[in-house]
Amino acid sequence: MNFQEIIAGAVGKENTFGTIVGRIAPGPFTYCRVSTDELRGRVTSYVGEGNFTDEPLDTFGGYGVIKVPNFQRLLQHICRSGLEHHVAATRAIVADAIEDALTTYLGWEVYRHR
Repeated sequence: MNFQEIIAGAVGKENTFGTIVGRIAPGPFTYCRVSTDELRGRVTSYVGEGNFTDEPLDTFGGYGVIKVPNFQRLLQHICRSGLEHHVAATRAIVADAIEDALTTYLGWEVYRHR
């Protein structure tokens, strides 16, 4: 754990501690984003799976390079739906379970990316 580099310059390191720093190891993962759609009065989300790769990347913070099948189609869905691109991720392959839980038990709108 460390401090958030960009914001620390403005508010001080002591106010930004808790950021995960380092490269994410290669391997499979599941991602999910949940958002509110105020115009339609709904909760909407998207979920899918991919892989963290070992492609080189010169950056800072907690980072990784991902490979997601049909990535351009996912980006088009995100942009056309007005959704955010930051997601939660886990190293488990659980997109089917997340989709089932969000639709069956919560009644939320879910885009399952494949």
